[in-house]
Amino acid sequence: MAENKIFAGPRVRRIRNGLGLTQTAMAEALEISPSYLNLIERNQRPLTVQLLLKLATVYKVDLDELQGEAGGTAGQLREVFGDPLLSGEVPGDQELIEVAEAAPNAAAAVVKLYRAYREQAARLTDLAELLAREGHETSISGARLPIDEVRERFEKRPNFHAHIEDAAEAFHASLGLSPGEDLAPALKAWLRTKHGIVVRTLPIHTMPNLRRRYDRHSMRLFLSERLSPFDQLREVAMEASLLAFGEEIAAALDELSFSTGEAKRLGRFELARYAAHAVIMPYGAFLSAAQRARYDIDMLRSRFGVSYEQAANRLTMLQRPGASGVPFFMLEVDNAGHRFRKAGAQGYPQARFGGGCPKLNIHAAFAQPGQVLVDGVEMPDGTGFLTISRTLDGPQAGFNERVRRTALLVACDIAHRDEVVYGQVVAGATFGPVAVGTACRLCERQGCLARAEPPVTRPLGLDEMVTGLSAFDFQ
Repeated sequence: MAENKIFAGPRVRRIRNGLGLTQTAMAEALEISPSYLNLIERNQRPLTVQLLLKLATVYKVDLDELQGEAGGTAGQLREVFGDPLLSGEVPGDQELIEVAEAAPNAAAAVVKLYRAYREQAARLTDLAELLAREGHETSISGARLPIDEVRERFEKRPNFHAHIEDAAEAFHASLGLSPGEDLAPALKAWLRTKHGIVVRTLPIHTMPNLRRRYDRHSMRLFLSERLSPFDQLREVAMEASLLAFGEEIAAALDELSFSTGEAKRLGRFELARYAAHAVIMPYGAFLSAAQRARYDIDMLRSRFGVSYEQAANRLTMLQRPGASGVPFFMLEVDNAGHRFRKAGAQGYPQARFGGGCPKLNIHAAFAQPGQVLVDGVEMPDGTGFLTISRTLDGPQAGFNERVRRTALLVACDIAHRDEVVYGQVVAGATFGPVAVGTACRLCERQGCLARAEPPVTRPLGLDEMVTGLSAFDFQ
């Protein structure tokens, strides 16, 4: 022990603050003087074997926690100070560890700022490359942003991760919930009992720009009151998933083989969201309920106490071998037409469905907030899909803030319409399916009132004596 002295003052102080104890109270429990505890917390005295055992016995402290919690952060700080810009100001390893131990939140902020700087540099590199070329290009062929890689990787593969599903079901079962019992209190109790993490909801003025924040000093997970109870539950479930079966999430992340550290961090967040849905809506129970309700999203959201978006998202994950559901896929857009979430049970069908047609009911949903719109649509090649669209409201906005509203489309092949409750709308429709295309630039339908761009495959009709329904009519 003399050769490996443990100076863990900041961590001892953090444990004391997290328990709400004074130095006098903790010193009395550890059978030492308050002045000696003060010296320990200021790293002027090491922890003895007797004190380590006392901490473990009295406060149930994991001894590994006192051995070097800051190691990961110190490694990240080493990467920051390894940048050529800071080559003349490289601190020693011990100094980095001291910074990470004494001020973990400040150290994490420095790392986050450095990553933002690197991403901004990548953006400027792309812009410089684009401006250096002759003419105009519709895409950048150089380095892409990490989020582009993450989206592309998730969109192309099935929205199903077997090991995460198995681990989530086992974790949910370990909570020992009775039928109908609320999951949120059980998750919060598990975080508090197993990891000493307390969940608190903070008012908007205290945390105006964040959904969540984890404070390493006080071991508290803060959630914004902007979030609905459903979104708060998902945030708590994400935290629990990362702690309960982080190895399975890490293995799924490795399988995706992202090329940069930033892409890996974004991918880990997406997998944590996936895991949270799997915990809140366990696979077997959710599949059984979905089949009984004929995939009625509103019935499922009520059954599991989740939001419409969470239940719809979960429908795209039902692809366990031997126990699969209808292969749904989904698309989310904002009212400006930006598409920022696409996923599918078998991968998003970009080539067959596209999602860029203005006649899809996902765009009409903005005119009828909260209403579920159902259509049967037919592609130019005769392929049919059943589409279900509805608007989603984002975090709670204040009086002087504009509500963030998006629209979600959930769809499946028309062949499954008899298995889905929404199929009866299509079956009883007076008119045929809506004629849509993958995107205007790739669609060859003539006389389309909604056409917004000319097709790349046809020359435009340039007859000055004849005017078509669209400015982009073609021969």
